[in-house]
Amino acid sequence: MQANSKNTLVLVLMVAALAGCAADAGRYPSLAMRPFESGPAPETPAPPQVIRPATPAARLAELRGAATASHAAFLAREDDAGRLVRSAAGQPFESASRAAALVALADLDARRGATAGTLAALDTLAAEAAAALSPDPALSQTQTEVAALLAREDEGIARLWKAMGS
Repeated sequence: MQANSKNTLVLVLMVAALAGCAADAGRYPSLAMRPFESGPAPETPAPPQVIRPATPAARLAELRGAATASHAAFLAREDDAGRLVRSAAGQPFESASRAAALVALADLDARRGATAGTLAALDTLAAEAAAALSPDPALSQTQTEVAALLAREDEGIARLWKAMGS
């Protein structure tokens, strides 16, 4: 009798499980093509408006002028520094000519810092433009020009340090 009740219980559970698997076919979506799938392609949305306007030309001219002025000041002092460095080459560390050359190199480095500050301002503007996904060709051009001035100043300082030796 116990085996019979077990068989009945198994049979009832199987019927219940099979009943759960059978479902109404109307509840599932049709796989037929829908009207929007076969119609014309939807129109592409208009490009987004620029979030950040281009850098004003007056601001770029101001930054370019500041970089040019600081570079001119660098060039004006570079010849004097070169003369002092050449006279200090091979001199002992304690010599007055070496001290004068070190002061001249420090002055050149300070003037280079003014050009680097201008480039930093341009870099900030470029970062804002990049964050707003708003490329600004005039800003990029000015940034490239000032970076070239700074590279020239770096080369000049490196050349003078090499001439003086350690």
